[in-house]
Amino acid sequence: MSSSTSTTSSPTDSSNGSLAISYGALPLVPGANSQKPFTLSERLSFEIHRYSSYSPNYLPENVLVDCPNDQTSRWSAYTNSPPQFLTLKLKRPAIVKKIKFGKFEKSHVCNIKKFRVFGGLEDEHMVLLLEAGLKNDNIPEVFNLRCLTEDGSENLPILYLKIVPLLSWGPSFNFSIWYIELHGQDDPMYTCARMKNYNMLRETEIIKLCLKHFRQQGYMEAFGALQEQTNVRLEHPLISELHKYLVVQGNFERTEEFVADCIEDGLMDEYLHKQDYKHAWHMKYTESDTKPGNRGGHQLVVDAKKRLIYLYGGWDGYQDLSDLWVFKIDLDEWTLLCERSELIRGPSPRSCHKMIFDPISENIFMLGRYLDNSIRTSDYIKSDFYLYDTRSHNWMQICDDTSQVGGPHLVYDHQMCIDSDKRTIYIFGGKILTPRSATSSVEPEYSGLFSYHIATSTWTQILVDCHHASAAQAEIMSIKSRITHCMVFHNKQRKLYIYGGQRGKEDLDELLTYDVDTQAISVLNKEHSHHGNTSTSEAKFEPSSGYTLRATIDCDRDEIYIFSSLNKVKDRRDVHHVEPSNSFWVYSLRTHKWSRIYYCRHSTQDINSINRANFLGTSKIDGCLEPCPRYAHQMVYDEVAKTHYLFGGNPGIFQYQQLRLDDFWLLTLEKPKREEILKHCRYLIRKLRYEEMVRIDPLKAMQYLRHHISEVIDHGDAEQLNNFHKLASLLFKPHEISHDSTLSSKTTPEKCAETECIEESSNEILKAEITEVIGLATAENMSIESNESLATSGISETASSPSNSSCTKRPRTDSSCEKQNRRAFLFNKLVQLMPANMVQPERNLSDFVVI
Repeated sequence: MSSSTSTTSSPTDSSNGSLAISYGALPLVPGANSQKPFTLSERLSFEIHRYSSYSPNYLPENVLVDCPNDQTSRWSAYTNSPPQFLTLKLKRPAIVKKIKFGKFEKSHVCNIKKFRVFGGLEDEHMVLLLEAGLKNDNIPEVFNLRCLTEDGSENLPILYLKIVPLLSWGPSFNFSIWYIELHGQDDPMYTCARMKNYNMLRETEIIKLCLKHFRQQGYMEAFGALQEQTNVRLEHPLISELHKYLVVQGNFERTEEFVADCIEDGLMDEYLHKQDYKHAWHMKYTESDTKPGNRGGHQLVVDAKKRLIYLYGGWDGYQDLSDLWVFKIDLDEWTLLCERSELIRGPSPRSCHKMIFDPISENIFMLGRYLDNSIRTSDYIKSDFYLYDTRSHNWMQICDDTSQVGGPHLVYDHQMCIDSDKRTIYIFGGKILTPRSATSSVEPEYSGLFSYHIATSTWTQILVDCHHASAAQAEIMSIKSRITHCMVFHNKQRKLYIYGGQRGKEDLDELLTYDVDTQAISVLNKEHSHHGNTSTSEAKFEPSSGYTLRATIDCDRDEIYIFSSLNKVKDRRDVHHVEPSNSFWVYSLRTHKWSRIYYCRHSTQDINSINRANFLGTSKIDGCLEPCPRYAHQMVYDEVAKTHYLFGGNPGIFQYQQLRLDDFWLLTLEKPKREEILKHCRYLIRKLRYEEMVRIDPLKAMQYLRHHISEVIDHGDAEQLNNFHKLASLLFKPHEISHDSTLSSKTTPEKCAETECIEESSNEILKAEITEVIGLATAENMSIESNESLATSGISETASSPSNSSCTKRPRTDSSCEKQNRRAFLFNKLVQLMPANMVQPERNLSDFVVI
């Protein structure tokens, strides 16, 4: 680590333009001294403060000069071994809003694919401002930095900014940064007030940390004096009341009532909302005599208002189908609307097509299909476009070839969405089917983004594929098209969301957004703060790219759902070599984070493993039925009932390549309810009361365990039942007597022997009664497990273990302090469920003391 040069960046930059936003600028008076108008964001000066390393000739100060045509004008770390960093020091404290990265004139393997930016007023204490990555091209990129405190209440002034590269585009290459610009505001007239407010917030937080520490350690005089002198309140008065009932008074009944009132008033709703969903699969056992047969590559759409699901076509393993079915959700029955749609002016048999339902006209629109190479002739390859009127039960061909009227060519593996408010259908991606050629090495063609206006029956091409002949023209907007991707439309934000897909051998795992009104395209930054089990194949904690992703959206909840099943390795022919798995993901459009609801790895698939419940397509995992892994399935979302429906698909069994599935599933997602959190809180409160009781009156504690703790335990849950049994083992753990009347401070051997006899007799009674209560084989088994039970129940060994001599009693002050610590620990757990702005700071003063 080296000290820095004091070179500063240039105060002006005519070559890259300005990011400044005018804010109350005053006109300049002719002849007067020229005064720079005040702007909210302007170019900031900085110097290189520190760095981890550098390669010869690739000095850190090179980032101060923008020379995109000079390959040596960059900082390059000497190694890519972490941690590598570059720390900048601003001329004075500033509110830094944006950071700009310049690049070389062409793509380069040393460009940083992932990086983090930290900032703070001190070099050694910084907070995360940005986590992002650069594209491997020659276009400079500008990123917004977090410029507010965590609660969003005040601007975050910084003096130091630290850039930490994490990954380069060439994994074995060193990190390089070509050029850096910072934009924000450092005018003391602007920053002085922000610094003052920020420092006041810091001072308040410091006082709260002291108050928390004093109260937890029992320094109540110091606590009261500091609170009175500063007039800073540690928490909301309601939370102080909870502390009084629980920690000070030990009034457990009043504590329970208080917590129940808090839950009833919604104080824990925010916590419940942040919890992951719990999922449940249910196989639909329909009452219908007939139902759709085995298939894959079919399509489903939902009429949520009328509680109907429509299914069309697919491939049954031997041929394409053209049957149309409707499932009546309320009646749990399938009805065949037409067996061969082509006989009543409908579409021909097909698979890999796409359908959408228009809730306004109640029509179903259908486009695209897959054709085998043997029948791809010029006469046969036409992009026909159909609608089905669900009111009159009639098919109508809108167009026999959309490519002749400004629409897409015949495609498959594309995606369709509808904007019902603007009566517009969007079609993106897919592989274009071309007539078979004598030459096998033909580059595949991909379709761009099209829109179809229902009212006027007109097509518009919005974006062309990046390899399209017209993509080189400046006025033509292009996009990297793909297949096997997901696309959903948010009707309130008026944006298309596109995730994943494949283009040739390239897997695309980015999440794109397209604003249909402004035509703005953006890539959502990937956040990895929620880490999962890195031993799984999806260790990066986002859905793996592949050809099995199915996506839906809930616009009210601002959530995108993705179901991932069999994952692709190399190509489809290798699917039987992949360890099959199912996973379900939620992407929050409010927090911009992925969360995996569940991940389930299955054994190697064969007919027996997917037929364990006598229903083809079913797997039994941990006693619960769920769909076996598959592809070419379909999943739709009923936004009214908040449920998903899944039908059919290909289980990917190499020995049975024609096998397709006909199983029908319902998936429900539920957040934890108020009743569950209340039951959990009651268990924690009663558990602590029991632990205090068992040290004074074991017989009374046994009755309390039987009548009060037992009623807040789910006896069908193995883990809860096991914890309940471990609590019972505390009854047979030797405890110090904490009441004065039992033993004098100096206990004689005779009294010790007498006490031991009483305890032995009591234990025999307890063993008999508690064995009857909890149904264990013998009470001795519980006492054997007592040490493990204490650790599992959250009781420290020091706090619970008796001293070597059963007759030695520790000072009462120790016992009282121990009791207070246990209560304070529970109090801290309970307030974590409350809104953050009502409770004490989560951190502790001791966290900042290192000796």
